Amino acid sequence: MQLVLTSELLLQAYAMGLFPMAYSAGSPFIHWVCPEMRGQLSIPDMHIPRSLKKAVRQSLKKPSIEIKIDTAFEDVILGCAEVKDDRPETWINDQILDAFINLHEEGHAHSVEYWEDGELMGGLYGLRLGSVFCGESMFSRTANASKIALVHLAARLWKGGFQVLDTQFINDHLEQFGIYEVPHKEYLSIIKSVKDIKADFYLEGFSEKKILDEYFAMRG
Repeated sequence: MQLVLTSELLLQAYAMGLFPMAYSAGSPFIHWVCPEMRGQLSIPDMHIPRSLKKAVRQSLKKPSIEIKIDTAFEDVILGCAEVKDDRPETWINDQILDAFINLHEEGHAHSVEYWEDGELMGGLYGLRLGSVFCGESMFSRTANASKIALVHLAARLWKGGFQVLDTQFINDHLEQFGIYEVPHKEYLSIIKSVKDIKADFYLEGFSEKKILDEYFAMRG
């Protein structure tokens, strides 16, 4: 019997430190993952390489580049599921796609998008539990697109009062940002203590530039 990924089930699972992955894009089967060590990024102190910080600032000055929030959520997931030479398979199948679209429509999942000349060129998406943001995946179709989106995400989470940025795993792409691990038991304790704290992802009335300027000013 195929498991139905309802929003209620997913939110309960994430609160217990579990998340779903498909065996492949074409597989109808889902398995639940529970890492013994959980990847984390510090929201206020995430390491941003000097060259990337410069690229972020330069991108703000280019009219051709825009960072948008939640305008193309489904397209971001599809971008994350694209097959590439260095990623011949994906864990995102139709069931996960549909489930996260539902979560997004209900306000539980969000995307940060990098647009250039009117085209979606990169971004990331994730699920939120109160003041916890669980990053799911990211993609780039041009240099630094996903990295710039990640910096904007961290700034937004900081400004919005989020306490945890979960990455699930550690990988080479995230090492430059100062990623670290906590044991599963500690992770559960952390999210239990902060998941009911209210946080604001939308930050209406604040431009991306203002959020980013305040974030960089806070960091010194």
